Amino acid sequence: MDWIRRYILFHGKRHPQEMGKPEVEQFLSHLAVERNVAASTQNQALSAILFLYKEVLEKDIDWLDNMERAKRPARLPVVLTAAEVRAVLAHLEGRPRLMANLLYGAGLRLMECVRLRVKDLDFEYRQITVRDGKGQKDRLTMLPDALVGPLQTHLADVKILHEQDLRAGFGDVYLPFALARKYPNAGREWGWQYVFPASQRSIDPRSNIERRHHLDEQTLQRAFKNAVRASGVAKPASCHSLRHSFATHLLMSGYDIRTVQELLGHKDVSTTMIYTHVLNRGGKGVVSPLDAI
Repeated sequence: MDWIRRYILFHGKRHPQEMGKPEVEQFLSHLAVERNVAASTQNQALSAILFLYKEVLEKDIDWLDNMERAKRPARLPVVLTAAEVRAVLAHLEGRPRLMANLLYGAGLRLMECVRLRVKDLDFEYRQITVRDGKGQKDRLTMLPDALVGPLQTHLADVKILHEQDLRAGFGDVYLPFALARKYPNAGREWGWQYVFPASQRSIDPRSNIERRHHLDEQTLQRAFKNAVRASGVAKPASCHSLRHSFATHLLMSGYDIRTVQELLGHKDVSTTMIYTHVLNRGGKGVVSPLDAI
């Protein structure tokens, strides 16, 4: 591994068995101070060294396990205004538009959206069940009224595609964990199909079975990037910016932060608190002395 090689060369090709905590700290400090690497890069180096001592050299390294890792600097999220969201969405069409509407309208993460199953949409109660989200937790979020009709129309087309796969001898979708063994026929059922399936079947590398996977997330990412550019929005917005905008706009509408925390699936309310920066206006809500005169 490249980081292990750099670690050994940095210490004059000394054998790692002869080195310990001081040498590791010296190398990591060199990366941060002299090489000015990002916190994520420094953590990559530490992970490689950890692997070297624990798995290769089989050396007891309690001191390395307890070593504090560099923290990424806090970054404020990119939040679009309501007008900017409308402008970007206006340059999307078809499935990318429907998916982007879900990211903004329900606060979904990108992968939560592409992994949605038909059974996760509850049109009667107007809610979406997000399965195995970040932290391996399920949560409920709203299903916007404006998307009920478009989603039902979209699912009608998806069902036709699924029925064609079944007639061709396919139609079995990937099931998570041990469900495939527990319910061997569930993968062919309509409820387990992806809401946004791929246009073509492919070979599943885990089982070598030909099946239809969900849509590649890069399809939406590319379409959204092009839409941002076409809309003239100057912010470095990504698909995740729609989730940030969802949270911020709910808080601006007067919803309490605990409700927004539950809809987003945040473990700690302090994570949700970052969206309050927009509510304070620029400069923490302080009126500039220039405006006073």
